[in-house]
Amino acid sequence: MIQDDTRDDLKNFASLVDALSPWLEQMVIIGGWAHRLYRLHHFAQPLDYEPLATFDTDVAVPVELPRRGEDIRERLVANGFTEELLGETRPPAIHYRLIAGGTGFYAEFLTPLVGSANKGGKRDATASIAGVSAQKLRHLELLLATPWQVEIGPATGFPTAGSYQVQIPNPAAFLAQKILIHERREPGDRAKDLLYLHDTIEVFGSALPELQKLWRESVRPLLSAKAVRSVEAAPKTLFGEVTNAAREAARMAAGRNISSAQLLETCEVGLSTILS
Repeated sequence: MIQDDTRDDLKNFASLVDALSPWLEQMVIIGGWAHRLYRLHHFAQPLDYEPLATFDTDVAVPVELPRRGEDIRERLVANGFTEELLGETRPPAIHYRLIAGGTGFYAEFLTPLVGSANKGGKRDATASIAGVSAQKLRHLELLLATPWQVEIGPATGFPTAGSYQVQIPNPAAFLAQKILIHERREPGDRAKDLLYLHDTIEVFGSALPELQKLWRESVRPLLSAKAVRSVEAAPKTLFGEVTNAAREAARMAAGRNISSAQLLETCEVGLSTILS
């Protein structure tokens, strides 16, 4: 069970899971909430600090997703979510924000970007999938492949209507995708991603051979030769020297008394083991 004081967060996430329950076998919870849910997996080891909190939930969906009677948008609206349109893409990017509580909690849907990012002279940024607008992102297919499952329900601290198996990325895919998108991220997001990488390695520190097996058998075969080289070089290229992103990541690890050098060392040693 996730042990923290963020009961509203758990309630808000439970509302989202209830709304998405007909599609949970096809969806994967990614981003910050995946990082939090790793604590529920049987390979996870207890840590003496809480996972990073986040207001938003990123949900990865395949390019094609069947309707289940209602579409996803209808289910979200029926469970207390409203749409917030962003930007001028067609279809528009949308945040699906929970109305109750005024907490700022929202979900956004993401799907793999296949081929060029520009089609017909326009940016190919979004797609309409089962009634919701999903943003297209590079390398997202890694997170949809060979996901893990964790139980979400009252037994694990989530006040859902029932008990569900929720899919999360396997950690080797999570780490590889974070590495591959690192240079495209905004500076603040790069720092957060470094901390996600560090904390994921610590959560599964006693199961690194399992992550190594996942990398070799499930993740590496999905990548191009160029992408494999980028990921396998990361222990040196991303963690070989202290950067502003590393300094900011250490500052974000509030209350842990960890230096940027210590953070990088954990990432370098852990990734070197996983990717060997």
